[in-house]
Amino acid sequence: MALGLIGKKLGMSQIFDEHGNVIPVTVIKAGPCYVVQKKSAEKEGYNAVQIGFDEVIKVQRVNKPEAGHFKKADLTPTRVLKEFKVTPEDLEANEVGSIFSVDIFEPGDFVDITGTSKGKGFAGVMKRHGFGGAPATHGSHEAFRHGGSIGQNMTPGRTMKGKKMPGHMGAKKVTVQSLKIVDVRGDVNLLLIEGAVPGPSKGYVVIRRAIKKPAK
Repeated sequence: MALGLIGKKLGMSQIFDEHGNVIPVTVIKAGPCYVVQKKSAEKEGYNAVQIGFDEVIKVQRVNKPEAGHFKKADLTPTRVLKEFKVTPEDLEANEVGSIFSVDIFEPGDFVDITGTSKGKGFAGVMKRHGFGGAPATHGSHEAFRHGGSIGQNMTPGRTMKGKKMPGHMGAKKVTVQSLKIVDVRGDVNLLLIEGAVPGPSKGYVVIRRAIKKPAK
């Protein structure tokens, strides 16, 4: 049994429950995912299953190392490869070429979703860290959105590591935990997830079973 899936975020929508309440949902195309490689503790030092998602249409554009990797598994190359650590029992149960789809989840299950957040470019401290900024009156000028002093006196005489300053914002690996699956549509390989999911539309995400919410 796979511990999760790779998917592509399609965007957000909304659905109505049986009481007429509006539920904002993120639509994710998840699977089918193929087992490309099995890694065992005896050979690689840990037990894991490598799965692929989103088949490459123009196979000739795949580089030779990747093409050889998929040829060994006798599978069509995919755009994304991810590993999921598994127990020895699950490693034995999952063979190369096995297919996993959204049917491994059910409505009401909770999942942790990992994606790459939207990049915001270079941002100041007010946008990046939520600083309040300087007073706009009483003699202030040319420093309304600055962060203020960044250093100390003789001790320690330097700027401390981790100081909140301007810099590159976003484009980082982000995991949102304990998101509820509202609906599973196996005929079109779609998951409807309550709430927001990291990343832009058409961005790839990894969907794992929640570690803080017990399974049914």
